[in-house]
Amino acid sequence: MTVVNIALNQVEYTKKAPRKIAPLILLFLLAPSIGELLSGSSPPAEFFNPFPLILLTSLYGSGAIVVRELKVMWGKDYRTLLLLGAAYGILEEGLMVKSFFDPSWMDLGILGTFGRYAGINWVWTEVLIIYHMVFSITIPITIAGLVFPNVRYERWTSNQTLFIFLVLLAAVTVFGFFFLTPYRPPILPYLAAAASMVVLGCIANKLPMMKYPPITLAKSRVAYLIGLIFGTLFFILDFAGPYLLRNPILVMVAVFLFIYIIWHLIKRYDWDSAGSAMGRWSIVAGCLSFMITLAFLQELDTSRLDNTSFMALTGLVAAILLLLLRGYIKRRLPA
Repeated sequence: MTVVNIALNQVEYTKKAPRKIAPLILLFLLAPSIGELLSGSSPPAEFFNPFPLILLTSLYGSGAIVVRELKVMWGKDYRTLLLLGAAYGILEEGLMVKSFFDPSWMDLGILGTFGRYAGINWVWTEVLIIYHMVFSITIPITIAGLVFPNVRYERWTSNQTLFIFLVLLAAVTVFGFFFLTPYRPPILPYLAAAASMVVLGCIANKLPMMKYPPITLAKSRVAYLIGLIFGTLFFILDFAGPYLLRNPILVMVAVFLFIYIIWHLIKRYDWDSAGSAMGRWSIVAGCLSFMITLAFLQELDTSRLDNTSFMALTGLVAAILLLLLRGYIKRRLPA
């Protein structure tokens, strides 16, 4: 059964589909808002500066749209979404900002030396691939689909428009490579990163459509707890893993377990039926809860050199919007 078949068989939320420009704009803005703003990587004072705002929305927004459109065009499931999200992570962190290789990248901290081998920041590379896979790509696409359920399985762009986003994504990547930092990575690892991104895309395209089990994500409390545990442990492992486990291999194995857990959840539950909407929201809300809490704490962090003003407001707005989305979904679910 394909995604299209599932969509045709599920109960429609409304009789009239919303205009596709609205979900496109939402996803374009939502991806950088979660990946950079809510995470605190780019606090409000930096994020809403015109040049970073254009750069980040062009990067994250275009990446999320391209990933989402490819998944729909190929008629694939969430596994393809995750694989393409991982490919995006390699594009941003490996090919554009080169943080996979640069020992002096501003955000590395201890990971600039912990787990660095043969010119590659291995622990950082693994953590950032999973971060972008889940938080920068999969979660924004899932939220956009919850806001606009009627067009969740449809293309939001024409081929020409999709090509424009591809060009924009490529242009931002090239700009970042040459102008963000003067660091130039070793050629062979850099080419290997590019090749791995292509391989992930090919695997995502060739995956057979999964036969969904009858178990839905309707039990929202359980789904929220799953997301909360994942999001909390992931960030704790990211921040404290080198100090708690003390061995780069142990940290990488622990992080890899997150991939296995996500993959197992994808295979165990039906993510595409209308009845799973509250479950999808619950997992997303759970994953973002630790990040929202962290937003409040970041404003109190006097050790940071950047301006973290209004991070608490950012977290509060994110929490309110998630709650409003929950009410929106419950109102639209069939009785």
